[in-house]
Amino acid sequence: MMGTSYNTTIIKREGVNKVIRVVCKAKLKPGVYIEEYLEIAREVVLETRKEKGCIMYTLHEDINDPSILTTLEEWEDEESINQHNKSEHVLRMVPELRKLRESTEINLYKEVK
Repeated sequence: MMGTSYNTTIIKREGVNKVIRVVCKAKLKPGVYIEEYLEIAREVVLETRKEKGCIMYTLHEDINDPSILTTLEEWEDEESINQHNKSEHVLRMVPELRKLRESTEINLYKEVK
């Protein structure tokens, strides 16, 4: 989540929009103070929104389980995601977020026309 490295092997098809949407779902470890996680995650969101190629980057909390946090992302293209994964704030803060997670699921999507 929040800038975790993605496998960005995208199948290229003619006429397909290059926009990539990412859904990154994280489950926090039992006993983790959610505000500790959110403090770091909010900084990642703020910095990421400034990046070239970032269309949308939002953090969401599960309604039924506040220990499940999901980032919804929208990027102009694969190169934008690759640059994001190399950014200073991702390399500095994401390892700290990972320490607080029990699990992470990341899925990349392209729109089907």
